[in-house]
This record gives sequence, structure tokens and C-alpha cells, in this order.
Amino acid sequence: MGRSGIGYFGDDLMVEAPIKHCSALNSWCDMLLDRLEPPSGPMAALQSISRNQLEALPAPDRSQEDWRFCDLSPVAEIEPQQICSLSKPTAPVIANQVTRVVIGTDQDPLAGVALPDGLTLLNEAELQQALGPNSNLAIAKGQWPLELNQAIAPRVIGLRVSGSVEKTLELVCDASTNRGVIAARLLLILEEQAKLELLQVQLSAGANLTSVVVGVHLHKKAQLRHGLLALGHPEAALLTHLAIAQEPTSEVSHISVCQGWGVMRHEPQLNQLDGGAHTELRALQLVHSNQLADTHSRVRFNGPEGALDQLHKAVAAGNGRSVFNGVVQVPREAQRTNAAQLSRSLLLSDRARIDTKPELEIVADDVKCAHGATVSQLQQDALFYLQSRGIAPPQAAQLLLRAFCDEVICMLPSAAQAWQPLARFLDGA
Repeated sequence: MGRSGIGYFGDDLMVEAPIKHCSALNSWCDMLLDRLEPPSGPMAALQSISRNQLEALPAPDRSQEDWRFCDLSPVAEIEPQQICSLSKPTAPVIANQVTRVVIGTDQDPLAGVALPDGLTLLNEAELQQALGPNSNLAIAKGQWPLELNQAIAPRVIGLRVSGSVEKTLELVCDASTNRGVIAARLLLILEEQAKLELLQVQLSAGANLTSVVVGVHLHKKAQLRHGLLALGHPEAALLTHLAIAQEPTSEVSHISVCQGWGVMRHEPQLNQLDGGAHTELRALQLVHSNQLADTHSRVRFNGPEGALDQLHKAVAAGNGRSVFNGVVQVPREAQRTNAAQLSRSLLLSDRARIDTKPELEIVADDVKCAHGATVSQLQQDALFYLQSRGIAPPQAAQLLLRAFCDEVICMLPSAAQAWQPLARFLDGA
């Protein structure tokens, strides 16, 4: 079996590579800032603040606990320039029940798009209020990836959701073979009893960096089903941050499927403001060759009777490395919290590595919280059973891998099926 942070059993000792401070990434960031156009548009003020922050902030390196397993140094090999315009991506035909918004083209992403009933644009005053320092969705100061996004993103797509939106909202960003950095930002406000299904598609086919920040506020009894389908390239990097604030009785389901990126860092951060909400997290990531995929999730309960159901799956082949760090915070006021967290990983190579680190920070005494982590290979008894039924070994292994992955992929919004997520995901296995 390969090496892992949890679940590795072997005779040899696991040895960490020496920690290197990423001076190259700091230099890369300085060059990027020098090449950016002066701040302009509705994001000008926030751009200026974040650019000043970046000049003083050191880039993340493995001396920091949150980045101990995540090496961002390959980002320094990407051209330090902003991608100002993307060509229209090649995408499947959308169904009648889907509204597609393409991010990154040289025009307003909402130009010519007929928003379905229940979706309206936030005005500039509402955007500024939602992005201000007193907002529940304000980005945390001092976090390099978030400041990088805010320093570059030319605009923020701000939408208010009222009632039940019948059509799925699909956001597509395809960096293609462009060289450089592209940043996008989305803000959603779901009013009381609002309901929305959102599919976010991130694509790349070359040496580029995509940075995406999504902020969501759910009022009471609001429901959000959010799918992230991220299919990348070995020379591409993806930095995504999801900040969700939930009021009592709201429900969130977040499903992420990521494969193919040279470096990927996904950060779902959820905050149950007063407890009494339900959160569901499902994730699947695949790495091979020398790829790195790192998911850092954090769920905080600030009131009683909140619920969490989290499943994180990973597949590591070749020299790939998968990282999962899941933090669940239950302070004293969060009595009667029910939180379950499970990490399941597959090693397809003796050179691959899995690091999984579930964390429960519990102060309340009347709770039901559990977590578990497993790292394994394809089960020999299952392979033998399939072979005994006349299925060749390669096909048997593929069937087992398909079943392992489809448990998460099938939970993506139905609009994702047009992208053939399972077939495209398994192409990288």
C-alpha cells in the first residue's frame, strides 16, 4: 500500500520532504501585480485594498500548518499576467431547464442572458454591502488565495434568489490553452424559502491559473444544491473558495468533482450562524502522474441542533498526491449538534500518496459527532468475484473504480450529465 497521513501500514517510515519557503511564488506574485491594469469598475476599491495586502503578504508555503501538505510552487511556472478575455468554450447544448452563464469572455457574462424567474441582479449598493467588512461573507484578511482573487477579479456576479427557481443556473469558465491567470467571483443571496440549483463548471487545457471565489448567504428555509465539476490539465492550477453562511432551517448540498489539475486547492467554508441548519458535503478528487489535489473544508456551528453529513473520496494513481483536511467546530452554544464526517480513499499505485486529516473541535457536551478515515486498494475479493464471472482483470478493476466514483458523481445536479462527468473523470484514472 502507498503512503498516507492516516491508514498507512508498512515496515518503512513515512518521511516528509524538507519544507521549502516559496520565494519563487513571492516573486511571481510581485511580477503579476506589476503587470495588472489599474483598478477600475465596481471592484476598484476592493482591488486596491487586496493589491496592497498582497504586496505585504508572503505566499503560502509548507511551513504553515494549513499548507503543510500543499505545495503551490508550480504556480510560479505559470505566466504572471492576467487573462483578460477567453474565447467562448465548446460546451454541450443546454437543455430547456438550464440557464448558462459563460465567465471570462470579453463581455459582461450576463449580457444577452435571460435570467429565469426568481433570479435578479444585485445593484451596486447591495454588492458593496454584501462584500463589506461587516458582512457574514467578507473574505478573511490575510488569506493569500482570497486576496489574489480579489486583486484580479474585474467584476462580481451578484444575484438575489427569490422563490423556487425552476431552471438550473450553470456557470462555465474554460481557461482553455490561454497562458496566465483568470479570476472570477460570484455572490448569491437566497431569500427566505428560496430554492436554487447551481452547477459550476471549471475547465482548462493549458498552463494557466484559475481562481474562483463563491459567497452564498441562505436565509431561513432556503435551499441550495451546488455542484462543482472541475476538469483540468497537468500544467494548470485551480484555487477555489466557497464561503456559505446559513441561517436556521436552511439546507445546503455541495458536491465537488475534481480531476486532472497539476495543482488544485478547494476550500469549502460553511458557517451555521445560529445552528438549526443542515449541511451536506460530497467530494471526489482524482490525481495521477505528479498531480496534487488538496481539499480543506471547515464547518462551524454557532447554535444548537445543527446537522452535517460529509463524505470525501479520493483516488490516487501514479505519483499523485491527494490531501483532505476536514475541520468541524462545535462550540459550547452548539448543543445537540449531529455531525458525521467520513473520508474514503483508494490507492492505485505504490508511489501515490494520501494524506487525510479529519478534525473535530468539540466544546459542547450534548452532541452526536463522529468521523472516520480509510485508505485502501481495490479489494482483492471483489476483483476475484468479478473475474470468476468471466470479467477480465482490467475490466473488473474499472468496474470497481467506476462504482467507487459514481457514488459522488451521480449526486451532481442533473445538468452535469451533458458534460459526461463520469466518463471524463475516469479518463484520468
